[in-house]
Amino acid sequence: MKRIPVPSPRERTAALNRLADALLAMQDRAQMRALLTDLCTPSEIEALADRWQVVAPLLEGVPYRDIHERTGVSVTTIGRVARCLTHGAGGYLHAASALGLHRHPGFADSDASA
Repeated sequence: MKRIPVPSPRERTAALNRLADALLAMQDRAQMRALLTDLCTPSEIEALADRWQVVAPLLEGVPYRDIHERTGVSVTTIGRVARCLTHGAGGYLHAASALGLHRHPGFADSDASA
């Protein structure tokens, strides 16, 4: 039986770096949308868009349930994004800051019961 090679952590990091380079090479929204359309399934794109659309309301301190009612994004997904905003790698915060979005005083680490 043929064995399928499993990429090492170093190979996975290199692949992620190449993907990041490809994303950075896009020069405008149309190019980025084209790359995302080719790279992702429609469901994956929808999931990414859902995650991104809850960032601004979370930073504004809007309760999870209100965000859910406004967007239709699940409270579970909203909670995951909120955790990334407080304990993640900083990607959401860097992107938000680049777009002029900042944490408001009402921003909370956990708001699942609101």
